[in-house]
Amino acid sequence: MIIQAFLRWVETAKMSDRARAASALARAYAKADMNGIDRHAAEMAMTYLLDDPSPKVRLSLVEALADCPTAPRTVMKALAEDQPAVAYVAISRSPVLSDEDLVDIAARGTAETRALIAARDTVSCSVAAAIAEIGDEEEVAILLENDGAVLPQRSLLRIVNRFGHIADLRERLLARADLPSDARQLLAARLGDALACCSLVQATIGAARAERVSREAGDVAALAMATAAPPEDLARMIAHLRETGRLTPAFLMRALCGGAGELFVAAIVELSGVAPRRVRSIISGGRVHSIRALLESAGLGRDVGEIFAEAVLLWQGQTRDGDDALPAPITTRLLGRLRSRKTPSNAAAAIAELLERLAFAEKRQLARDYAVLASLQAA
Repeated sequence: MIIQAFLRWVETAKMSDRARAASALARAYAKADMNGIDRHAAEMAMTYLLDDPSPKVRLSLVEALADCPTAPRTVMKALAEDQPAVAYVAISRSPVLSDEDLVDIAARGTAETRALIAARDTVSCSVAAAIAEIGDEEEVAILLENDGAVLPQRSLLRIVNRFGHIADLRERLLARADLPSDARQLLAARLGDALACCSLVQATIGAARAERVSREAGDVAALAMATAAPPEDLARMIAHLRETGRLTPAFLMRALCGGAGELFVAAIVELSGVAPRRVRSIISGGRVHSIRALLESAGLGRDVGEIFAEAVLLWQGQTRDGDDALPAPITTRLLGRLRSRKTPSNAAAAIAELLERLAFAEKRQLARDYAVLASLQAA
């Protein structure tokens, strides 16, 4: 009877009185166990107030009801899709909104609504995935800053794919310890692309050289990340490199000359489809004909495969000699063999050019290491 009288009174009451009454009704509902109020009738009354023409009434209702763990879910969901001031209270505070509710609200709501969801104290995997999929730059930035958000690796990769070209988000992603290796590699490639397209860089060194430097820097970064990746992540990262077109002969040669034998093996497994044990056996101890056959099955042409077979044999010898940490002999010796050819093919000439740059980079690194050692000894 009390609720029925309330509903009759609401029809003629002033807005300020309705707002105070809505707050009192919500507080009474939250304490129904102690005051004996008919919860069902109170819920019907609150549902009726959702259609009140004044947002101040609905704001009073949500402010009194938001923290209640037994609040009617349907009422809270409706309030969460109300005007921004009302939705802010419901989304940021209500414990009764389920993951399904939040995903639905994110899909149907505005950018402001998604930003509120991304800023909740806790954001589950499914809700974070929804924001990563449909959120704009600002909502995703809020999600990345939220320590209470649980971001699965697939969502991080999706964010990289959607926003890897935006410097601010790229910086935040790279700072995350949980960023998967394939996403980190893709971000490095996006950074290289951004530098290559920079007008200042192009004006300084030229567009063609900027593109080459960007590509080589991307290869170096990808090689470093793949080498440091845990064994269980290596195959996935190699597959991602192949999907993004980064698993090139130049990348493979960098890996081999850099002593990254396991990475080279994983790459050949990915490209050839041959069993890992068989590939490892051939690369580590096979003869030239079996090596060339394996490399050709990985898609390397005859000329390129022949050069790589020579590099593999040099790597085998270096590994047997215990110099796996010193890649320079492979680079310089292979370069010498290519230079001795009277009529090198276009592929051989391109690889020789790459080897020259690798050899020069190695010499510069040795010079830096020597300078550091000399300064330490002099101190």
